[in-house]
Amino acid sequence: MAPAKPQLVFLCASCGHESRKWLGRCPQCGEWDSLREQQAKPKLRGGGAAAAIFPLNGEGGEEESRLVTGISELDRTLGGGIVLGSVTLIGGDPGIGKSTLILQLLAALAQQDRKLLYASGEESVRQIRMRAERLTVRSDSIFLAAENSVQAIIRQVEELRPAFLAVDSIQTVYSEEVSSAPGSVTQVRECTSLLVNLAKRTDMPVILIGHVTKDGSIAGPRVLEHMVDTVLYFEGDSSQVFRLLRTVKNRFGSTNEIGVFEMKESGLAEVDNPSALFLAERPVNVPGSVVIPSVEGTRPILVEVQALVSPSSLGTARRTAIGADPQRLALLTAVLEKKIGLSLFNHDIFLNIAGGIRIDEPALDLAVIVALLSSLYEKVVDPATVVCGEVGLAGEIRAVSQMEMRLREARRLGFKTFLMPESSRRQLEAGSAEGIVVHPVRTVHEVVERLFGG
Repeated sequence: MAPAKPQLVFLCASCGHESRKWLGRCPQCGEWDSLREQQAKPKLRGGGAAAAIFPLNGEGGEEESRLVTGISELDRTLGGGIVLGSVTLIGGDPGIGKSTLILQLLAALAQQDRKLLYASGEESVRQIRMRAERLTVRSDSIFLAAENSVQAIIRQVEELRPAFLAVDSIQTVYSEEVSSAPGSVTQVRECTSLLVNLAKRTDMPVILIGHVTKDGSIAGPRVLEHMVDTVLYFEGDSSQVFRLLRTVKNRFGSTNEIGVFEMKESGLAEVDNPSALFLAERPVNVPGSVVIPSVEGTRPILVEVQALVSPSSLGTARRTAIGADPQRLALLTAVLEKKIGLSLFNHDIFLNIAGGIRIDEPALDLAVIVALLSSLYEKVVDPATVVCGEVGLAGEIRAVSQMEMRLREARRLGFKTFLMPESSRRQLEAGSAEGIVVHPVRTVHEVVERLFGG
């Protein structure tokens, strides 16, 4: 009797949606030409033992549920440490420092007398040892495995029983039960599922390193990010020395945290004072420059906002924003034209958030307005001034949150004047503004009068 012909399905490379026939557009995520032919997995019969049921108010899961790594910037982004039994996905561009971060993490955990396993599908054991030697990472508690099979990695975990597992990278690992090539939608989803089950069953934390695509998202099906507990992105230009570790998803903490590192020959060094770092090369007495006290999660960071407004010789003026939303820049430009009466349609406008950081909060609006006006009028904003506030379409200045935290950081770094929304000034606690002069403003007109003399 001839063997049964294997059934084929079509899986979306973006979201993992499964279809019995090929479709030009995925009905779930809407991507075009994203369905790929794969061999269908056999369906399992029911009847297995059901999982145990526990009451909500039971024991366990309170205080001793995290591994504190000792790397404060990493612990911050994770919400205080690595949760036992969790799966963390770290993505970033090639050469950004993901593998370096993992090795330094293992070295920090090894100081707590824990067995650790580093499984790499990209490097040999000799290559990993060479990199560890360069980073001066030496420990008898760290074990290496150059392995691509997820089943083999699971067997090694069951034999060694480590307290922590790192897999570099998830796109190079394959399952022996799936016929498609490593990195395919089916392989990435199946391998991640097996590693997630391993973490939950053994209460062992797992960190996965993931490749990114040209648009900066983690390669593989979108469902990959839904399967893990935490997603971190390692950001930065490989030609620069500073790296940002940003939390995109965290089931056990805030999703707005960032960690700041500096790349050195000896590895990644933590940056304890990011505000001083981002303002270190700030030009003094130059038009188009202003400082904003931004808040990333629980951390206030002072960042320089730069703007350049110059007459355009082109038929259509350019609008470029680096580190900020270009649509927000266009909106604020329209507010200046409508409410102040400026003619900016024939001016090129360039906006830059210095230091390679990206700011998405509405508090950036007032800083953008001030930087644009400073560049247009060729008037310098007092270097000891910080500004913060949201700008509405009617030209009003709206309140923003966590103003006391922003005030403390500005005062700590020696700033003397704070331009903020009047509604935020009324909400400040008594005594919180001591040591710094607060100028409340209600409209864009008042900002022009206050800083540029009308």
